[in-house]
Amino acid sequence: MAIDNETIKHVAHLARIELQQNELEKLSNQLHDIIGFIDRISKLDVENIAPASHILPISNVLREDNPQVSLTPEKALENAPDKKGNFFSVPKIIE
Repeated sequence: MAIDNETIKHVAHLARIELQQNELEKLSNQLHDIIGFIDRISKLDVENIAPASHILPISNVLREDNPQVSLTPEKALENAPDKKGNFFSVPKIIE
C-alpha cells in the first residue's frame, strides 16, 4: 500500500500537526517502511500459533503483603532537614 503526500497532509491536518516539506518527505518514507513491514507480517502463516499476551511466560514477582510494625513519626523525621510537628516541611513550589 502506497501513501502519497496528500494522504499524509490530510492526516496531519486531522491531527492538527503542521509539517514542513522535509518532515513530510521523512514521514512519508517512515510510513512506507512501517506499512511494508506490516505487509510482510500479514503474509505469515499463524494458523497453528496460539495467541499470547507476552513472548515470555511471566508470573507475579511481588512479595506477600504481611503486616509489619511501621516507623514512629519521630524515627521517620529523624533525618528530615525541616519538620513541623509530625510532618515533613518542604519549600513552597507554587508560583
